[in-house]
Amino acid sequence: MTDALTVLRRDRAMRPLIDAVGSIELRGHRPYFWVLCCAILAQQVSGAAARTIIGRVRALYPRRRFPDPRSVRSTPAKKLRAAGVSRQKARYLHALAEAFEVGDLSGVRFSRLSDDEILERLTAIVGIGRWTAEMFLMFSMRRPDIFPVGDLGIRRGMERYFDCSSVVEMVERAERWRPYRTLASIYIWRAQAAMPV
Repeated sequence: MTDALTVLRRDRAMRPLIDAVGSIELRGHRPYFWVLCCAILAQQVSGAAARTIIGRVRALYPRRRFPDPRSVRSTPAKKLRAAGVSRQKARYLHALAEAFEVGDLSGVRFSRLSDDEILERLTAIVGIGRWTAEMFLMFSMRRPDIFPVGDLGIRRGMERYFDCSSVVEMVERAERWRPYRTLASIYIWRAQAAMPV
């Protein structure tokens, strides 16, 4: 972490963000399949609604700590719908479960894949977009060099703290933070709460 902070502090505009936010600890979350299920369930709903739906879906599998691909794949859409899952998200969950059980992600060791390979494989699954795949890389796999420029919070932070108005400018500015763009992104997100206008 000290190496990362040394690199980030070289950028004068980043220093106040680091000072305002303080120390950040990153923890990975597993199992990967369930993390991605939760990401799908949380799409386009409030945090409270997401937690409720995730809890209900998890309760469908009382014998397991976390639902596995085979269990989710064999759960009828009607049962998922009764737990509060939309028809579309039930389809997404089934597609994800199939990919993990018998498809492109079956037996995949994510740790052996590059960031780009993971992005490519995940975004090929219906219901998993680039943003979801990037969040997975950052927070589940703890990949150190992800810059989710498509995220609204990142864009707002880049405009506010670094005076970048275009995506091209943002990506160019973020090059200074390699190979620690994940940590830089987290500072940008958290600074917006820690440093109100």
